[in-house]
Amino acid sequence: MADTSTQSIQVHAPLARVAAVICDFARYPEWAESIKKAEVLEEYEDGYAAQVRFQIDATVLVDEYTLEYAYADDLSRIEWHLVEPSKTQRSQDGSYDLVENADGGTTVTYTLAVDLSIGMLGMFRRKAEKMIMDTALKELKRRVESLPAA
Repeated sequence: MADTSTQSIQVHAPLARVAAVICDFARYPEWAESIKKAEVLEEYEDGYAAQVRFQIDATVLVDEYTLEYAYADDLSRIEWHLVEPSKTQRSQDGSYDLVENADGGTTVTYTLAVDLSIGMLGMFRRKAEKMIMDTALKELKRRVESLPAA
C-alpha cells in the first residue's frame, strides 16, 4: 500500500515559469540529478506531454517507468500516475500544485504516493521519501530561479 507524502517550497518566480520547467520533461536530466533520461512518448493536441518514460538512478533505486500526465487548464495542477508496474514500483501517483503568491513568487506543493514492489523497512522508506521529495523540490527551485526572467 502506498503512503502519501506532501512537501511545499517557495519559488521566487511566477507560476507560468515554474509550470514551464515542470512541463519541459526532455530537460529533466539537465537539472534533476537522479533522472538519467526522460522521453516524451505521447502528446496531447495542445503539445503537453501525455506519457513520459523516465530512467532514474537514485542510488537506492534504479528503475525505468512511464508516467501519464494530466494538467489543469491554468497549469495550477500537474498530476501523474504510473502507466504500468515497473521493476521496483507497483504504483505511483503524484502532483504539483502551484499557487501564485502576492509577491510574484509561487508556492509549489509536491505530493507523491509510491507503492514499491521491493521490500523496504518503514523507517528507511520514510527517509528515502523525504530525501526524494526534498531533492526534487530543491532542484526544481534552483532550476526555475536560475533561468532569466522572460
